[in-house]
Amino acid sequence: MRKIKYKKSRKAQPNQLEYTGRHKKMESEMQLFAYDSVEFIEYEGIDALDLKACINEQKTNWLNLHGLNEIEIIEEIGAFFKIDNFLLSDILNTTRRTKLEESPDTLFFNIKSMLPTENSDNISVEQISFLIRNNVLISFQEKRSDFFSHIRERIRNQVGSVRSKKADFLLYLLLDAVMENFYITIENEEDKVEELINLSKNSADPKILERIEKHRDNFNFLKRSIVPLRDSLYAIKSLKEDEDFKVIELETFSYFSRLHQKSLELLEQIDSDMGMLESASNFFFSSQTHKMNEIMKTLTIVSAIFIPLTFIVGIYGMNFDNMPELRQHNGYFTVIGVMILIVIGMVFYFKKRRWF
Repeated sequence: MRKIKYKKSRKAQPNQLEYTGRHKKMESEMQLFAYDSVEFIEYEGIDALDLKACINEQKTNWLNLHGLNEIEIIEEIGAFFKIDNFLLSDILNTTRRTKLEESPDTLFFNIKSMLPTENSDNISVEQISFLIRNNVLISFQEKRSDFFSHIRERIRNQVGSVRSKKADFLLYLLLDAVMENFYITIENEEDKVEELINLSKNSADPKILERIEKHRDNFNFLKRSIVPLRDSLYAIKSLKEDEDFKVIELETFSYFSRLHQKSLELLEQIDSDMGMLESASNFFFSSQTHKMNEIMKTLTIVSAIFIPLTFIVGIYGMNFDNMPELRQHNGYFTVIGVMILIVIGMVFYFKKRRWF
């Protein structure tokens, strides 16, 4: 996970765009779907100069861009669709939290998509931005991924109602696909937490506690990402009362209400999982304390057994001349026997009292 870091260096031009993500070598690639209930057209590998000829205002248009490193292409898209420069800056600045911007004819939405990293406790994060204007939905992805493959197949094969709906319904499907990644990530975190609980029962390795803290950070990061998403989805629900806002049709608001409900479920699940993680941490410390108590109990019993033996040895080690036992022929064996009987008696007494 990346933390937001303040950069002291100032840009020469305040309005200059800069991509702040990690995929600096990713080449930009555009894909366009233009469809309605009757016809479907797919364009691959187009550039900004082709948009005027490919965009069909009578159809629903979905323009998807992979790779944000080539700033010139972003600027050309912004110029063609007349996107404000501050929105382009938000698309390229991947350190920003989830954001919603709306106007009577435009809706801008960005979201963090998260997936677990294979063979690691880390979470892979990618920012995805969406902009709707004039029945055109533009999606900006940092890299090529398969988040929306099933939606493309639904459009190609006319499965479901996506071809008969407008761009606002397509936005709902894309957001729903991204939110499914949260479920996958949380489920993966839950599996690892359960594994840590089992490990803490059988091992006192300090690395277990380090992993517990790592997953606690992961859950906090997930929560910080979902809370602004929840607020943004609630704001979209509230736009239903705005008569000037025409980007989302009235019958589509119910779908965004479902997404809002999903965000609440995700937050509730995270709170529950963080409680389970806290229990794992408490169990680890309790287990450590119990093991330490067992060790101290064993040492105390051994010390208690040797106290009377040490006392007897101390008496016969004083080297006084007038010690009758020193001159007995079997004195040594008698003392050893008494010491053995004392040990047996103390062990029997401790066993009877269930001290070990």
